[in-house]
Amino acid sequence: QVQLVESGGGLVQTGDSLRLSCVMSGLAFSTYNAGWFRQAPGREREFIGDINGSGGSTWCVPSMRDRVGISRDNARNTLYLQMNNLKPEDTAVYYCAAYSSTWYERRKKAPSEFTVWGQGTQVTVSS
Repeated sequence: QVQLVESGGGLVQTGDSLRLSCVMSGLAFSTYNAGWFRQAPGREREFIGDINGSGGSTWCVPSMRDRVGISRDNARNTLYLQMNNLKPEDTAVYYCAAYSSTWYERRKKAPSEFTVWGQGTQVTVSS
């Protein structure tokens, strides 16, 4: 059974940093490209960025590229999202997701391109 479990969310102050984790089980983790999305109330799910199976290549949306970093530890089957200088507009539910692929494209991706999802973790940034 494939399972993705996010952790690390919570209530933080403007300007704080936060690292989210996503532990994946039930799949061959290193063969999956993996990424992060977020969804604020009343808004569509938004792609943040992703990383290829080996961890050697990543891509983030330009609007967040200076504040976020995506990494993975294949020995721990864990995906990470580092976020710095958080702002109230970063308040959202953050989701990890993955898809199995033999290639990786450094571009924005739609939610439909990801086949497995976590349940989400809430991040709230107070002003």
